[in-house]
Amino acid sequence: MGYREVYASWQADPERFWMEAAEAIDWVRKPSKALFDERAPIYEWFSDGLVNGCWNAVDRHVEAGRGDQIAIMHESPITLSTKGITYRQLRDRVASLAGALRMRGVEKGDRVIIYMPMIPEALEAMLACARLGAIHSVVFGGFAAPELAVRIDDCQPKAIIAASCGLEPNRVVHYKPLLDAAIDMAAHKPEFCVIFQREQEVAKLVEGRDFNWHGFQYGVRPAECVPVEGNHPAYILYTSGTTGQPKGVVRHTAGHLVALQWSMTNIYNIAAGDRFWAASDVGWVVGHSYICYGPLIAGATTVVFEGKPVGTPHPGVFWRIIQNHRIKSFFTAPTALRAIRREDPEGEWIRRYKLHDLQALFLAGERADPDTVKWAQDQLGVPVVDHWWQTETGWAIAANPIGIELLPTKLGSPSVAMPGYDVQVLDEGGHPVPPGTLGAIAIRLPLPPGTLPTLWNAEDRYRKSYLEHFPGYYETGDAGYVDEDGYLYIMARTDDVINVAGHRLSTGAMEEVLASHPAVAECAVIGVADPLKGQSPLGFLCLKSGVTTPHAQILREVVAIVRDRIGPVAAFKSACIVDRLPKTRSGKILRATMARIAEGAEFRMPATIDDPAILDEIRAALAGIGYPAAAQAG
Repeated sequence: MGYREVYASWQADPERFWMEAAEAIDWVRKPSKALFDERAPIYEWFSDGLVNGCWNAVDRHVEAGRGDQIAIMHESPITLSTKGITYRQLRDRVASLAGALRMRGVEKGDRVIIYMPMIPEALEAMLACARLGAIHSVVFGGFAAPELAVRIDDCQPKAIIAASCGLEPNRVVHYKPLLDAAIDMAAHKPEFCVIFQREQEVAKLVEGRDFNWHGFQYGVRPAECVPVEGNHPAYILYTSGTTGQPKGVVRHTAGHLVALQWSMTNIYNIAAGDRFWAASDVGWVVGHSYICYGPLIAGATTVVFEGKPVGTPHPGVFWRIIQNHRIKSFFTAPTALRAIRREDPEGEWIRRYKLHDLQALFLAGERADPDTVKWAQDQLGVPVVDHWWQTETGWAIAANPIGIELLPTKLGSPSVAMPGYDVQVLDEGGHPVPPGTLGAIAIRLPLPPGTLPTLWNAEDRYRKSYLEHFPGYYETGDAGYVDEDGYLYIMARTDDVINVAGHRLSTGAMEEVLASHPAVAECAVIGVADPLKGQSPLGFLCLKSGVTTPHAQILREVVAIVRDRIGPVAAFKSACIVDRLPKTRSGKILRATMARIAEGAEFRMPATIDDPAILDEIRAALAGIGYPAAAQAG
């Protein structure tokens, strides 16, 4: 069956579709049905089944005779180490940690915060929680103490599992002092902490509260897998709210297992024994779905990478790992590719490695500009699949499902909706708009298995944030359109659609044009308040290394090509050249913060910012072209 047939089979009988998908999971007790809609618009999946996430990710593969296969391959170009852990070793290590947690009183339903860098022990901690039915909440390592404190107070963990430090290319990130400060700030106090001591920094332990990772497990009885109900939360993952309280996205166990197994097979074309790598962090949703759970549920080998796309030590590190571990499907963010391209525009580093096993490159996390996709296609000679999803959904809303069939690629589009997702483009009144028309992207309820059923202890906020604006739909917060072939185009966050003299324009479309200039490595467009036009667009350009063209000339050329390709209606007249763009640690450009600086407005430092010093660079670049005074004067 091709994609159209598979999608049509879901549309015709969603219940049957998902019950068949559930057959790929090991159940302690099979569910009586797929969808539980008694509390609509709050939906649940496979609620009365009994299942265990850790069993499906680890133990069943050992039982199936694949215990000697590598489950986790750790690559750290920072410590110059490579280490493989088999499924059997992983089972024993996870059962031991779970046994120690159980001995200290952690049981089904308890929360455990995990605050760790990209080391195998982070995955072991997640799986040990899943083994007991405890609910983990992974906080990105190196998050500042106030952010960690907010999360401690919200989910009230019985325990915190952390590492002594994280490693960046040129520095050690001191996790333990951050953890101590966060616990001091938080009203809720964990009963105990488990600290994995890294040799790069041995942390000071608080007597009576903190335990050393190895000593903590000494002499304990390994824990068996605890069956949990299908609607039992597997984890809470906080989305990085730039203002106010972060949102605790809840993931139910059964739907999560079924959706990830289905996606590994049908989207990524990964089966047991294959090798899969998602270059992200366990602190983000990609790390949960496709570093930890997805590949392991499928019985594949997953790579845990502690490094950067460039600088650890060179822009060929991704290709080295793909070659050495014979990676079949690789998943990263467009930001990472742009960083590599900036350092290696001709792809010289790519040609140093043999990438025979690579069948596809997947991109997600932000919009993949056509120029970057085209560059990757040309350099790698494999399908480059942009796919679109969110922390809230946990897996792809739209993708090119290469495990079913490879559909034609359309540059700028994450392709087509996956089964389970009835994607609609709506106007402000909630009415569907014709193909090719820009609007708010919404998904008709119910959402499929694996997506968020609610927010942690905040159902009213869940309804208000996602369900109320368009009744009967989930509001994605993204804007875009669908073409005549059903291909989806994500153009911007709804907040990034700017209104210039009554014309609704997508900043994503302008960025696409700017990125096509041969000197531009990366760019961003924001809308700045304009007393005459309401908003006017402003561009930021990062140039490729080795560009010698005068800046003034580049700026004239980009203004001309935006005018040429989008038209005078865009009113695109201003741009500045910067060394780098402010981003979150997951690689998203902080456009709203840049707009606040350009307007001279007050703003709160985003908690997730990678390097706050960049904001001063942006401020200086804006001052060079007359902002914020120009914005105020019009």
